[in-house]
Amino acid sequence: MKTYLDCYPCFLRQALSAARQAEASVELQHHILLETMDQLRALPVQSTPPVMAEIIHRTVRRETQTPDPYARSKRDATAQAMRLLPALRERVRIAPDPLETAVRIAIAGNMIDDGMAEPFELNATLARVLEQPFAIDGLARLREALKDADSLLYLADNAGETVFDRVLIEHLALPVTYVVKAGPIINDATREDALAAGLDAVSHIIDNGSDAPGTLLEHCSAAFREQFAQAPLILAKGQANYETLSETLAPVFFLLQAKCSVIAGDLGVPVGSVVLKACSNSLTDSP
Repeated sequence: MKTYLDCYPCFLRQALSAARQAEASVELQHHILLETMDQLRALPVQSTPPVMAEIIHRTVRRETQTPDPYARSKRDATAQAMRLLPALRERVRIAPDPLETAVRIAIAGNMIDDGMAEPFELNATLARVLEQPFAIDGLARLREALKDADSLLYLADNAGETVFDRVLIEHLALPVTYVVKAGPIINDATREDALAAGLDAVSHIIDNGSDAPGTLLEHCSAAFREQFAQAPLILAKGQANYETLSETLAPVFFLLQAKCSVIAGDLGVPVGSVVLKACSNSLTDSP
């Protein structure tokens, strides 16, 4: 997905939010904003939004000398989600369609996002996503794809959301490789965050060699790119994975909530939509 003009003010908001999360002084916040504006001027027009987000958050970490500004937020989100785990499992157990419910639970977890301006409330989001019709409904295609695949590559998004992913993975009857970031970026999940959510009990955890949001393949390690190229089926969580992989020809299903107007517009759905979209020559899907 390309970077739209409406992304520019969001980049500045992210820079300011991250600087404040790192407890930067007002003077340093101002410096970071000015540097972000310089970087925006130099951003190639064909870049996806996570390219700029990677630059912003590396700048914040460098200028504030804070390795992980969102560390506490990630721990709190994971702890909050872990308290919901027994109830989430029970919802799947009693559901008329356990796969659909597990998928919806995973998508509900996508609301845990410190990169967005709006706060979230997990229980209210869960109740909504469990009932709201899919704006793009790839569930039947996913069901068939799961029958044919002998393994699954699962691209994680945010810490805390990891717990909701665990509920879906526990329901899947095939080996899962769970992919996290190699270093901190906003509240995206790293290995530490995945372990805190117990993903090692239900999957093989690897990192993609990158500290960019989403999956910028050109920034990922050669080892991860090889696994990506060979994967028979890929689940990609969240908006940033859609932004970076929407034009890929790989067998990817995107699971997300359309939380901003730019991504909703690119998908052709209303803001707040629940999306399960297939993407590739063999997994075409449409709203």
